[in-house]
Amino acid sequence: MMIGYARTSTLEQKASLEAQSESLKAMGCDRLYEEQISSVAPREALKAAVSYARDGDTLVVTKLDRLARSVRHLGQIVEDLEKKGVGLRVLDLGLDTSNATGKLMLNVLGSVAQFEREMMLERQLEGIAKAKALGKYKGRKPTAQLQADQIRTLVAQGLSKRAVAEELDLSERSVYRVLANE
Repeated sequence: MMIGYARTSTLEQKASLEAQSESLKAMGCDRLYEEQISSVAPREALKAAVSYARDGDTLVVTKLDRLARSVRHLGQIVEDLEKKGVGLRVLDLGLDTSNATGKLMLNVLGSVAQFEREMMLERQLEGIAKAKALGKYKGRKPTAQLQADQIRTLVAQGLSKRAVAEELDLSERSVYRVLANE
């Protein structure tokens, strides 16, 4: 059985998720797992896909960066799959770990992908530092501060800080931070 896994980092990447899903279906994946979550967050759909896979199955992804965030993480996933007798295919690379060459290429390309990501993060930090120096860096949108009135209203109504955080889809720490700025 071929099991497909598709992931995007943000909800704004819906078209990318749909494109991945279509590619996986076209490859003949019998079962498909999708999620829109950062690679560093717990990925329940990936866990479910690996858990579902049985001896002789193949986990299929469109791109290596959709599967793992680092060489170490990739190694853990591949090890978990190998223990279960499950192969891995990466479509854009034409990679299949069912043979020794595929396993070698996976490790090499995983290292290159991690290097590329680290270089991108370095460039991003340099860009942020430059923008800050020029007074142009704004940072991310202050979502909790924009909801400060709602937070105060819900707390005044007797809701716990945890309940307020859940209601407004914020972290509990953000609720405390807003209330501390009164």
